[in-house]
Formats: sequence, C-alpha cells, structure tokens
Amino acid sequence: MTYVVTEACRDCKYTHCAAVCPAEAFHEAANILYIDPDSCIDCGACVPECPVEAIFPEYELSSNLQYMILQNKIESKKYPVIINNKRPLKLETCVKK
Repeated sequence: MTYVVTEACRDCKYTHCAAVCPAEAFHEAANILYIDPDSCIDCGACVPECPVEAIFPEYELSSNLQYMILQNKIESKKYPVIINNKRPLKLETCVKK
C-alpha cells in the first residue's frame, strides 16, 4: 500500500508533507506534488502536514479518485524529488488548519 496525492493539492503545493517524508517519496511538478509508490514506506507522516487534506492511503480513496493512484505512479517518475519546504502556490487556499 502507498499514500496518494489527490487533485486537492493542485495549485496549492504546501510542501511540508515532502519535508517530513523519511523516504523522500515526493516529487514536484509545476502545480502539484506526487508520491512515488515505489519509494513510499506507508508511514503516514505526510498526512497531518497537508492543510487541504490532499493525501490519502490508496485504500481510502473514493471511486472517483482511484485514477490518482496510477497518476501518482506515472507522474512521480517524471519529476524531481522534493525534500524541502517551499512557499505554497496560493497561500490563501493552503492555510494550515
């Protein structure tokens, strides 16, 4: 099992999830993050760091978000690993709860 970044991350990209990931499983695209399922160690450290609740274990994804499992797998291979905090794209929509 792995964790999956969903569309709620798009245009937010609050990167604290990547900074706490011990497996360096997060990859950064222009407007969204992805988790590499081959690197994810299923620790869940990223989940409480996401202010928009965009990260879920794959078994908890609703049927309309199942496509994000494959999208994370494919897209994570295209982009570099991110391990540091960066300023979110739209701070007003990514305020920490």
